[in-house]
Amino acid sequence: MTIDVHSPAREMAAAVADRTISARELLDLHLDRIDEVNDRVNAIVSLDPERARVEAAERDEETARGVSRGPLHGLPFAFKDTHAVAGWRTTYGSPLMAENVPSRDELVVERIRGAGAVTIGKTNVPEWAAGSHTFNTVFGTTRNPYDLTRSAGGSSGGAGAALACGMVPLAEGSDMGGSLRNPASFDNVVGLRPSLGRVPEWPAANGWETTSVGGPMARSVDDLSLLLSVVAGPDPRAPLALGDPGATFAAPVSGSLAGVRVAFSTDLGGAFEVDEQVARIVGDQRAVMAEAGAVVVDAHPDLSLAEDTFRTLRAWRFQAMFGARLARHPDAFKASLADNIRAGEHLTGADVARAYEQRTSLGHTMRRFFADHDVLALPVSQVPPFSADEEYPSRINGREQATYLDWMRSAYFITVTGCPAISVPAGFTAEGWPVGIQLVARHGGEAALLSVAHAFEQLTAHGRVRPTL
Repeated sequence: MTIDVHSPAREMAAAVADRTISARELLDLHLDRIDEVNDRVNAIVSLDPERARVEAAERDEETARGVSRGPLHGLPFAFKDTHAVAGWRTTYGSPLMAENVPSRDELVVERIRGAGAVTIGKTNVPEWAAGSHTFNTVFGTTRNPYDLTRSAGGSSGGAGAALACGMVPLAEGSDMGGSLRNPASFDNVVGLRPSLGRVPEWPAANGWETTSVGGPMARSVDDLSLLLSVVAGPDPRAPLALGDPGATFAAPVSGSLAGVRVAFSTDLGGAFEVDEQVARIVGDQRAVMAEAGAVVVDAHPDLSLAEDTFRTLRAWRFQAMFGARLARHPDAFKASLADNIRAGEHLTGADVARAYEQRTSLGHTMRRFFADHDVLALPVSQVPPFSADEEYPSRINGREQATYLDWMRSAYFITVTGCPAISVPAGFTAEGWPVGIQLVARHGGEAALLSVAHAFEQLTAHGRVRPTL
């Protein structure tokens, strides 16, 4: 077995286990790739090769003794720069946290390191992970490896770009309004926003928070499932955690589209504007699924309550998280984030109660919808990768977008349903920019969703097209 930086993560782990390649050699392959391309893409930050080499040597010593820490033993890993890694600089993309070094791991980090991964650094993020374009004043802009003039997406944009380039074999991130799905679409990789509770979070200021979730990214659905098996599963410190063990997702993924009931919609019945090229590429997948035996119908749930629900809960959370800090440092936040934080100042208890009532209604809407359908298919993002020099796309098909969130409705409408959603590569625009398709399943339905996503991925093979840089 010959291993290179684009090999499947499962093959890398197996090669380390059988000593076909050492953890140190695997690390050096990735460090060489980082050295080759990261200065142009700017996906990996706070890189520390020497500390990584010490960890890799420890993994090799353990392997020699017949000891494996877990399914990620010896794999290089860079954590999202909003996730605390003990002893490693963690900036959240904010100048206020530029020198922050946490003393403990977050739960998702604890699990990945515990499974044997070798920490190499962090992946770049927008300021405080706000917005789906990765730029900040600490590290600068992450660029799309398929076209360096375009955005890599966000907020897990560094993770998506690093995966696409072969700088890391796996990545993790978080998703409030599309931050795992959007960069997966823009960077031609796979990103899963899991069901609420599938990947528990700790520590958390609000253990009952239901908008942002952590999740895995990878270059294939099968590799994504491998990482999901590590980060999923209950923890007594996380009250919303689902009870299924992570090992539920450990086996290689298989499946077929035959007989799968797919509800297909490019705009949820006119709920949002979709770029013409994105609509065409996503729409073309209808025939792909039907030819593979899926029962495809034009259908969509009524998610009209999602707009007010998401924006209310997002502003409420941002005000709770950042309001006091913004008051102390009014010039240390980008304008769009500061505006959204301030929007939360005017919310009342009745506003928040209304949002949660609506969210409950949306959950029931999806429960009824998935009684008749197995999967909902729709765009991940309403636009292809936009200019890296813009904060967000202000126009879609020539039509003005009122706010910096408008182009993300296709993602955040799904957020407030609590359902799992995965972005899978679906094709490229005429300019060569990647476009993903979003597949959604019932709450708790990750196993079936991964099976469908894997079957689709095998049919199309768009995800095998790597950037040339």
